[in-house]
Amino acid sequence: MVLVTGGAGFLGSHLVEALVKEGARVRVLDNLSTGKLENLAGLPVAFIEGDIADRETVQTAVSGCSLIFHQAALVSVPLSIKQPLHNHLSNVNGTFNVFDAAREHGVRRVVYASSAAVYGNLPKLPKQESDPLAPITPYAAAKQMSEIMAGAYTASYGTEMVGLRYMNIFGPRQDPSSPYSGVLSIFCRRAMQGQGVKIFGDGEQTRDFVYVGDVVQANLRAAQASVLKLVTGETPTAVFNVGRGEQTSLNQIVDALRQITGHDIPISYGPEREGDIKHSYADISRARNILGYQPQTSILDGLRETLAWFEESERVLA
Repeated sequence: MVLVTGGAGFLGSHLVEALVKEGARVRVLDNLSTGKLENLAGLPVAFIEGDIADRETVQTAVSGCSLIFHQAALVSVPLSIKQPLHNHLSNVNGTFNVFDAAREHGVRRVVYASSAAVYGNLPKLPKQESDPLAPITPYAAAKQMSEIMAGAYTASYGTEMVGLRYMNIFGPRQDPSSPYSGVLSIFCRRAMQGQGVKIFGDGEQTRDFVYVGDVVQANLRAAQASVLKLVTGETPTAVFNVGRGEQTSLNQIVDALRQITGHDIPISYGPEREGDIKHSYADISRARNILGYQPQTSILDGLRETLAWFEESERVLA
């Protein structure tokens, strides 16, 4: 049995779908705060509605599982600044509950979501796993704490922990309705509707945007990699950057959407958001060399897939 926390969410549901296709027996734990049951429609999974912050719920969910994909989290940087306690309960206490339940139930391996936010705003690019960590938000600090905790559990109990430092993920099922959604989902919906977009800053800030299908691939490879290959030297746990290894500005994204849709998408520029990092992209050579990870979907193709999903979703709702 495989457990996916946050399995009804954007990334989690794509991961669940891939696991089911591979023939895995899957259990999902999700509190549905941002996840949606419709993301799991038609998939033969065991679903538990509950919160990772509740220890007993997590113990129940982990029981009988040999592998965990820990994706559940409060994923908003701005919200973590506004509500640091909420961030701590979910991203620190909740992760501890998952890790400790894995220890108690003898889970073979935990693949968990970290974030490129742990690198902070240090100017060195591209970001490498051996770089100093300098989180500047409660969200980023919680992700660093998850990595420290994972290393301690590997060293103390032998539980195999694999951390994936996600860059900026985009793709179908990413909800654009929340002010804390990924920027590309918001841009895609507005572009499809022929509307303008708002950019906080001058639009020259860069990110390493990666399609959700490629992030699923990284998770599956992290679960399958041999133990010997996971010994990386710098930490007692294995940590890998997951992105495309490319730097793309928000202005370039808007230009790509103009190219795909044929719409003239006006941009309004506003003040930079608190806690936002100016530039970020990843060196993905470690994931490529050790996990065999190789992103398959270009930014343009990923945007086309995302726009197609929005178009289909709008048609279903009409």
